[in-house]
Amino acid sequence: MDRRQFLTLSPARRKTVKASYGRTLSGIDAYTGPWGTAQQVHLLKRALFGASPADLAWIKGLTLDQAVDALLTPLAAANYPQPPVNNYGDDATGIAPGATWVNSTPYTDNDDLDRARRSSYKAWWLGVMLNQTRSIHEKMVLFWHNHFVTETQTVTDLRYVYKYNTTLRQHALGNFNALTKAITLDPAMLIYLNGYLNSKEAADENYARELHELFTVGKGPDSHYTEEDVRATARVLTGWRVDPNTLTSYFDATQHDFSNKEFSDFYGKKRVSGQTGPNGGMLELNDLIDNIIFKQPEVSKFIVRKLYRYFIYYKIDDAVEENVITPLAEIFRAANFDILPVLSALFRSEHFYDPLNMSCLIKSPIEFCVGLCREYSVEFPPASDYSMAYDKWDFVRQYAASMLQDIGDPPLVAGWDAYYQQPQGHELWINTDTFPKRNRFSDALVSGQGGAMGLTIDVLAFADQLSDPANPVTLVNDSLDLLYRIDVSANLRSWLKNNILLSGQNPDSDYYWTDAWTTYKSNPGDANARAVVETRLRSLYRYIMNLSEYQLS
Repeated sequence: MDRRQFLTLSPARRKTVKASYGRTLSGIDAYTGPWGTAQQVHLLKRALFGASPADLAWIKGLTLDQAVDALLTPLAAANYPQPPVNNYGDDATGIAPGATWVNSTPYTDNDDLDRARRSSYKAWWLGVMLNQTRSIHEKMVLFWHNHFVTETQTVTDLRYVYKYNTTLRQHALGNFNALTKAITLDPAMLIYLNGYLNSKEAADENYARELHELFTVGKGPDSHYTEEDVRATARVLTGWRVDPNTLTSYFDATQHDFSNKEFSDFYGKKRVSGQTGPNGGMLELNDLIDNIIFKQPEVSKFIVRKLYRYFIYYKIDDAVEENVITPLAEIFRAANFDILPVLSALFRSEHFYDPLNMSCLIKSPIEFCVGLCREYSVEFPPASDYSMAYDKWDFVRQYAASMLQDIGDPPLVAGWDAYYQQPQGHELWINTDTFPKRNRFSDALVSGQGGAMGLTIDVLAFADQLSDPANPVTLVNDSLDLLYRIDVSANLRSWLKNNILLSGQNPDSDYYWTDAWTTYKSNPGDANARAVVETRLRSLYRYIMNLSEYQLS
């Protein structure tokens, strides 16, 4: 099955499409259909990185509304992850091994330290994803990283990069207007898009252009900002600088253009009046961004479309634009650009649980690697064992990077291609190079042998969490219900049972597996009894993960 076949719908499912201009006519009315395993796993895997048997058991005790409320609960600031530490040894600024480097003294031109901290930061962030709570918070941090892009390779000083990550986390489920203002003055962004060089003598348009084109109104057919708007924006933002001692931005009034700035019809001929004094820069910035976000409806549609492609599907047709994007954009504007009401409406909607929108996303490399580790509860060393923990986190991170998603370093300011390139969309995650790497990653973890930094899937523990692992039919069904997001044929289910769990014996000999499992459970210290079931479970889960269906979310 190739990557296009991943998304091919069966004739039975295609019959639900009732209009030529859309895959489905479902909208954001509240979903009132079944609330069973299929819908529960769908919600878990779209809101989290992967879903474990424990996650499924948890959600089964909740109503749909309770589950959505819980998953959309932001992480309290007191529970934010501890910052990354020195796991690399010698540090030119004197940071001891095991101590955090995020508040260290400034340094210049130290490529070795930059590389060491870059690796430390990326491994740490991967570890944060692996250890996420049952909250969409971490997935939204990654969403905003792909929206308000910075690159560690350009910023270089990882102290700023960590601060940027914290900015995203603080605002991930908050207010978009507040987030945009915070990112505009974030030191990493000021460095990345040359904002710290922007002055009245030579206005730098780099950030100004991306503020319109990539961060707020986008470049769709209804986005008509002008070059004059870009130039006026650059002038508004003159004078902002970065203090390497406090790791904060500050306003240098001597470098600010105090003249009035005029905007086009697209922004209602807005005038940002020039402000003097130490607060002039902030007053103008607030006036600028408030006008862009609150006065231009295209902003709400642009952000909702990005959320849609991230959480639902990469193609937006006429029906989706009319029935989903437009009403969600109205909710966004009515909520004063708070993010949570939009996500709440989306995850409760009939559109979200429409069968055509289940199992239709190809997992990103981060979703694949982190999700696999989380759904199988792969054990990692505790953060206190920072040397081992960071090495293993970075092993997973590097595998995802080799599959085209290197956290911290999207390829362009526009983010990863799969989230915006049309018409391919997320199909770009799969090619003849990346798909075998996905198989090698899952093979390494399920084999229990070398090649995975000592990480392994405990297939016995995983199976033991399912409803009735002694029954081979139930074991296969429970496994597929959790690991796959698309139904498979009865023939495949029978093949998995008969050829793997029963080792090709008489298809009616289910007792063979039942006896083997029961024998192992009654005496788990018996190496032979353990090997009989463990070998077959490793083969079962390796086969399941090597099929194309496992790539779907």
